[in-house]
Amino acid sequence: MNLRHVALICSSEENADEFFGNLLGLKKSEPKTIPPALSKALFDIDSELKVMNYANDHIQFEIFIDSHEQSKVRQLEHVCLDVDDLPAFLQRCRRLNVKILQVPKGDSLLTFIRDFDNNLFELKEKKNSIKEG
Repeated sequence: MNLRHVALICSSEENADEFFGNLLGLKKSEPKTIPPALSKALFDIDSELKVMNYANDHIQFEIFIDSHEQSKVRQLEHVCLDVDDLPAFLQRCRRLNVKILQVPKGDSLLTFIRDFDNNLFELKEKKNSIKEG
């Protein structure tokens, strides 16, 4: 079994482009639309939905653009990403004003970021990444 894609909601195409394109470096596909009848049948949303895909050879995000206010309740849902160099990636996050949350857990530090629409991403440094001193 393989993971095909992760579907998330963003409030604007600009937010999606900045986070998934500029920060994560994923290639954007041409936008598609889901007609209101299909949107209602699948997601109980009675309006047309704009959808874009951001992908590389290893991961694909299906991003639904919905400007309606999302729930303020914090959710447990998140996506975990492996990055080659965590400190360098966090520096890029800071340059783009991406929210960073780091919480101690024992001797380690858990690292999460939130995109511009409050989607949560856990970050792990790839185990095979070797840093030269």
